[in-house]
Amino acid sequence: MNRTDRLYALVEELRAVSPRPRSARWLAARFEVSSRTIERDLGALQEAGVPIWAEPGRTGGYTLDRARTLPPVNLTPAEAVAMAVALHRLAGTPFAGPGGTALRKLVAVLPAAEAAEAHRLAGRVHLVGDGPATPVPAIVADAVSARRVLRIGYADRDGAGSVRDVEPVGYLGNHRHWYLVAWCRLRGELRCFRTDRIRMVRALSEVVSRDWRPSDLDIPHERVRSVSLV
Repeated sequence: MNRTDRLYALVEELRAVSPRPRSARWLAARFEVSSRTIERDLGALQEAGVPIWAEPGRTGGYTLDRARTLPPVNLTPAEAVAMAVALHRLAGTPFAGPGGTALRKLVAVLPAAEAAEAHRLAGRVHLVGDGPATPVPAIVADAVSARRVLRIGYADRDGAGSVRDVEPVGYLGNHRHWYLVAWCRLRGELRCFRTDRIRMVRALSEVVSRDWRPSDLDIPHERVRSVSLV
């Protein structure tokens, strides 16, 4: 069992027996690791805001406050990233810190595969400034997570239309618009497509294998903020 799976399982084990405690030795035997590893894992969970308490004494151990935790949450990776993007708008407000803590708690109880996919998707979303409030067509919004090539009808700044196949690799948002970052097969290069100029879109069966970094675009590094789940 990898560490991410073990952290998730530790929380669920303590939730299942709460308010009774489990000793580090018992948990170590249960997960086939050392007591020291268990204590490090529990410390990491406590730092992440999971309400785990140590009870001293011969019959003591670690216990979890069920009233202050959530059962397994069926968030999708895209829903977790949506919350992370929304939290960027809380920067500078009294709720920025509590918002980040809430998101970390939700991500901590996601199944390992969904949490890993959420982190992967978050790595493909970047903001310039606070990010826009404009909506994105649903099929475009699904394109990056689905990793499917799109055939789009696109109007440039002068209104001239074209049809092209693109390989979606991420999103970029500034204070006014969302852009789909994609490899344009028509132009043979990475391009940013303003989502409100996409007039037609159809998902193809072909899977995208490309990756990208903000440095691949001609944008000053200090202006780009990554979306994070931690």
